[in-house]
This record gives sequence, C-alpha cells and structure tokens, in this order.
Amino acid sequence: MFYYLIMCCLSFLIFVTTISCDCWAEDFIIAIDIGHTTNSPGATSARGVPEYLFNQNIGTLLHKQLQQDKRFKRSFIINETGDDISLSARAAIANQQGAHLLVSIHHDSVQPKDLSQWLCQGRMMDHCDKFTGYSIFYSEKNASPLNSLIFAVILGSEMLQSRFCPTLHHAETFRGGDKDLIDKTRGIYKYNNLVVLKEANMPAVLFECGIIKNRNEELQLGNRDYQDKLVAALFNAIKIFISQPNIIESTQ
Repeated sequence: MFYYLIMCCLSFLIFVTTISCDCWAEDFIIAIDIGHTTNSPGATSARGVPEYLFNQNIGTLLHKQLQQDKRFKRSFIINETGDDISLSARAAIANQQGAHLLVSIHHDSVQPKDLSQWLCQGRMMDHCDKFTGYSIFYSEKNASPLNSLIFAVILGSEMLQSRFCPTLHHAETFRGGDKDLIDKTRGIYKYNNLVVLKEANMPAVLFECGIIKNRNEELQLGNRDYQDKLVAALFNAIKIFISQPNIIESTQ
C-alpha cells in the first residue's frame, strides 16, 4: 500500500516537472559506479565479451552527458580503469566525495539452468534468448531508502517512456524478505543486502542495462545508437529526480 501511495505522488511530480520548470539543484554530484573489474569482469556475453566492458561503455557515456551540464560538473566515475575494488570501497568513495546520488552500472545474466550453448566463432558459448530487458535494484538498508525507491521509479518510468522493457526473470529467486519484485511494470526489485547500495550514504540504485546472455540483446547493447538512447533515459531520470525540492534538501 505504501508503495502505491508513492506511485500516486510521483505520477503528479513527474507531470509537473515535465510541463513546468528548470529549477534543478546546482552542483549536484552523481557517482557512477562501473560494476566489476578487469580481473573479475562479471558475466560473459553470448559472444564472449566481458560484462565490465559493457558497464564501462555506459558509465563513460553517462559521465560525458553529465559533464555537458554545469550543474553536474563534479560528478565522477568509480573504477574507470577496472582496478580490483570491493563493493564497500565503492560506496566509501561515493561517501567521501559527497555524492548526492549513486548509480551502479551493470549488465545482466541468467540462472545456469536457463543457459543453452551455441557455436560462435569456433567456440561453444553459453546463451539464453528466453529473457530480455533491464532491471533496477534498491536497498531498504540504504541511508536514504525512500529517495532510492523514488529514483528507481522515475528511472523505470523513463525507461518505459523510451520504449525499453523490463525483465522479470529475477522474480524466480526474489520472493519476499530482503529480496523481492516490487514493481513488475517498471522492473524494480528490492535487494536489501546489496553492499554497494546499503553502505552508501546517499540514494543509490543498481541498474542492469540489459541481458548480455541474450544474443539479440547483446548486439543491441553494443550498438552506439542504442547506448545513447539508454543513457538519455538515465540522464532524464536524474534531471527529474533532482528537480524536486524535497529530494534536494534530504540528499544535501
């Protein structure tokens, strides 16, 4: 019930923001966490590309987009060079640099039981074409759980507006407690014990851009036009989020 009350309020706020103002906060710092490292690159795509490279592409593009607006000049990337850095250290960096919002960029995989194999460039590779789409995670153990959820809702709405679709395959394992599917329309999941989110002192989400085990979606996620469209949705969500005075006061 509480979640649906939030949704009603947000629908109005997003509408007002869209039709009215440019009253954004100045000097709003976004911490962009590039998920995984070069030595522990995360998932491997259907064609053998490490997840870290996909994460790095989106993180870099989002940072460039933010740098074009003077209000985001102090925004920064966490782990741009792919060093071995813990999840706690990522949150600590965001805390130390006074970030107002943390976005952790990832690309998704699937459960082992859903994988099949195919021959790709002379190698047998795992793939799964059954699932496709993005997902958004927040933690109720974050220092600002309500604002984290609000940003997740805004981001999910912007993704839908840009014709992206969420994946619901995590619902098979997220079934209440500290892990749960909160909004199947927008692809929002609660993941309370995700360290990079729960140790952040500011609103934070983890964003899975898409499923790189899906052969078709992998090609889309590697396409520059598709990447630009995805980054635009992220950027618009950030602008809407910081345009709310109550958000600004609580994060600063």
